[in-house]
Amino acid sequence: MYFIILAEDKPDHLAVRMDIRPSHLAYAESEGCVVLAGPLLTDGADPKPRGSMLIIEAKDRAAAEAFAAEDPYAKAGLFAAVTIAPWMPALGDWLPPKKE
Repeated sequence: MYFIILAEDKPDHLAVRMDIRPSHLAYAESEGCVVLAGPLLTDGADPKPRGSMLIIEAKDRAAAEAFAAEDPYAKAGLFAAVTIAPWMPALGDWLPPKKE
């Protein structure tokens, strides 16, 4: 099952995000469940990260919540809000392979 994790950073926490980023990336890669991910950006001529969007594959909501809770960004207190929603891929060249 797939889940989208949307996480909004606390205001004025860009330095926290940048300091923790290497640990966040290593964690996400080591867990092996991330299908697609990247930062949410501010509007304007010089966009800056302001949150995270991840699509993960997990056995259930509890596993998705556990993944999100163990993220180094979450442990560092970066996020003001985190939303986790079940998701179904439908369109796009990057779609995960269909399961038999």
